Amino acid sequence: MKKIGVLSDTHGWLDPKVFEYFAQCDEIWHAGDIGSISVYDKLNEFKPLRAVFGNIDDYLVRNACSEFLTFNVENVKVLLTHIGGYPNKFYGKAYQKILQERPAIFVCGHSHILKVMYDQSLNMLCINPGAAGMYGIQPSRTFLRFEIDGEKIQNMEVIDLVVNG
Repeated sequence: MKKIGVLSDTHGWLDPKVFEYFAQCDEIWHAGDIGSISVYDKLNEFKPLRAVFGNIDDYLVRNACSEFLTFNVENVKVLLTHIGGYPNKFYGKAYQKILQERPAIFVCGHSHILKVMYDQSLNMLCINPGAAGMYGIQPSRTFLRFEIDGEKIQNMEVIDLVVNG
């Protein structure tokens, strides 16, 4: 069993509470708009990190990350990107990658809106952890924790921190 922490859209600022909430995680996934290589480095030093670059990321982050990342955790195939959309409204490039890879979990960021939806037609859990950074119009900073045990995706938790809290 693996415990996973998922976040996106830190935009160069990393809430210290991330380290507290992800302390028991085996790895962290960052769905882009990391914002600075220092955020990437801090997360990567803390736990094994799987990350993609987002549309605001500079050449340092883009050199450390790719636009799409496909990997397996336990018996679950995962596709991670920044701009992805959601069921029935996938971004074209992401949709092509979904059809090519056929992941069980699709993770993206970009919208700053937390969404966890199951796409019946693609047999895929779609996850957008919202925005973990301070920048944007979101009323709170959000990120997720969950477990993968074999083929089971379980015990998903939303961490929701008020922006001014």
